Amino acid sequence: MRILIVSDAWLPQVNGVVTSLHALVTELEDLGHQVLLLSPQSFRCRPCPSYPEIPLAWDLWRVGPMIEAFQPDCVHLATEGPLGWAARRWLVKRGLAFSSAIHTRFPEYVHGRWPWVPLSWGYAFLRLFHRPSRAVLVSTERMRETFASHGLTRLSLWRKGVDTALFRPLVLPSSEQPVFLYVGRLATEKNLQAFLDLELPGEMWVVGDGPLRDELVARYPDARFFGYRQGEELARFYAQASVLVFPSLTDTYGLVMLEALACGTPVAAFPVAGPLDVLEPGVTGCLDEDLQRACLTALELDRERCAERAGWLSWRSSALEFLARQPLLDGQPCVEPPLNAVPEL
Repeated sequence: MRILIVSDAWLPQVNGVVTSLHALVTELEDLGHQVLLLSPQSFRCRPCPSYPEIPLAWDLWRVGPMIEAFQPDCVHLATEGPLGWAARRWLVKRGLAFSSAIHTRFPEYVHGRWPWVPLSWGYAFLRLFHRPSRAVLVSTERMRETFASHGLTRLSLWRKGVDTALFRPLVLPSSEQPVFLYVGRLATEKNLQAFLDLELPGEMWVVGDGPLRDELVARYPDARFFGYRQGEELARFYAQASVLVFPSLTDTYGLVMLEALACGTPVAAFPVAGPLDVLEPGVTGCLDEDLQRACLTALELDRERCAERAGWLSWRSSALEFLARQPLLDGQPCVEPPLNAVPEL
């Protein structure tokens, strides 16, 4: 099958969306499918305002001819950015079916950066983008319920996985002091200050980069900032850590939690969507409104059991679930419902 994926997020960006899509493309190709990914790498780009490391394509007139030239059997819109909108317009105009995905809590992210923007505007944006999609893929049952409560329809489950060949328990020199690790973007929506403000024994390590890096380095001189790390080097950071701290309140999933668990590292987090879906309290992680208590309690968890639980998930099963959700381009036509067909909540 010829599968076209359109994404405004792709390499060299480092985030959960890119990780998921890269694993998906690899698995689909291994299964014998031909995959074309339209990303900013194929277009002229400008930096995203307030987040310059994210490129935004602007010669969007090329999207339609590229879809037509590839002649896909199915199309998936992975993001709600400029490329996603350009592909959506082209497909809807021709009555062609497609699937889409919600990878992030977009309304909460926007509201966190610009508090004067109401959450209702963000959800209206999501409803508008995804309304003509034949299947809107989300990572967890909890997220399906959340987005349904805000008026989104045709929601389907597409669970993520972890590369257990790369992320695995490693025998490394042990530290005399505990190491509390954060992995992810250094951005407002990640709530990183909730971690860095804690008074914990041992060391705080931060792996990742983003618009808040300079501010956080200046504000927290005792924390160690390592920038982006990938592959085997990232696996070693997970394996060396005593606890992965996941302070986000808005992530829809949190792939870094699975990666840490696969390396045998337990997780401390708030009891919110994402951690509630990924972690088994008291076994693979500690969930508590008091993040400091969660961090200290997580030190006592069994690392072998963490790795064992993560081993149940695979990217192959995730790819097969993705395939099962895809409408054929020449199947049931895409007819965009009128605006009043979706309740404004």
